Amino acid sequence: MKGFKNQYPIVLAHGIARPDYLIDSLFRTLNLSIYDFSLVSDRFHYFKGIASYLKKHGFLVFHSSVSFAADVETRAKDLKQEILKILEKTGRDKVHIIAHSMGGLDARHMIVNEDMASRVATLTTIGTPHFGTTVAEVALEQGMNAIIDKFKVFLNLEGIRSVTPEECQKFNEYAHALEAKNEVFYQTYASSKSREEVFLPFQLTWKLIYDREGDNDGLVSLHSQKWVKRLVSNNGAVKEVKQHEFPMPADHLDQVGWWNLNEIHKAGWWNMRALREKNKHEEEIKNIYLQIAKDVIKFEKKNKKRRTRRSVTKV
Repeated sequence: MKGFKNQYPIVLAHGIARPDYLIDSLFRTLNLSIYDFSLVSDRFHYFKGIASYLKKHGFLVFHSSVSFAADVETRAKDLKQEILKILEKTGRDKVHIIAHSMGGLDARHMIVNEDMASRVATLTTIGTPHFGTTVAEVALEQGMNAIIDKFKVFLNLEGIRSVTPEECQKFNEYAHALEAKNEVFYQTYASSKSREEVFLPFQLTWKLIYDREGDNDGLVSLHSQKWVKRLVSNNGAVKEVKQHEFPMPADHLDQVGWWNLNEIHKAGWWNMRALREKNKHEEEIKNIYLQIAKDVIKFEKKNKKRRTRRSVTKV
């Protein structure tokens, strides 16, 4: 871990309805460490190949595992328990969170409502619906409410209600002043693609979002992903939120390292050009996460120096 000896751990926080949930649950049931990438490859993980790539570059990295599609309050509590375990395991006192999609809302709720602001140095959100998403709103209008109620005995699907614009607005109104006053550094990454380029099942949702909110990644609008430029507390304190454009056009799956699945059938030994394109694309995504990791560790070091200077001045 040259250069990062005393770094805070990086936690990759996943979104709702992760497709690899059953695989992850199996590994945990068998008591196989999902954190040991020499035993368990993460190339089929939600964050495709990203954790092992960051680890190879000297970072201390962990995956989160929270409820499949539960309400954001439940997932925030799950995330808190995950982070407390990681802190105990590593002996560190804070983490950096890089969160995708609803994972960003889980982290924000956790920081504000679960007394975890002192345990989080930075929160980076990618493709997070800070203002909710039209997709959830339309799904509920089209009968999803009945499905949620029908399955609630054995499966919590309340997370869909948590990402409606109405629910996100309620949380934002309540949380912004508290987020402005805490010491967590917040930044966002936002991306979009044209309708023809997004993953085929997202093309319908892309149109729904575009008609109401404009450009999007197939599930979340650019506006919602960007969040706000600044947070203001009730006592006038102002905190800047650093907004970034994702360095390449990306749909909601691209953002976590998955190459365009519309084309993946071409990427085999019979089509080396497509295979090279796939590998290049995945490498580019991993390097975006690598740059984020480098940036948050730099922020951490600057912040530690700043606190040291303050302590010396007080003495």
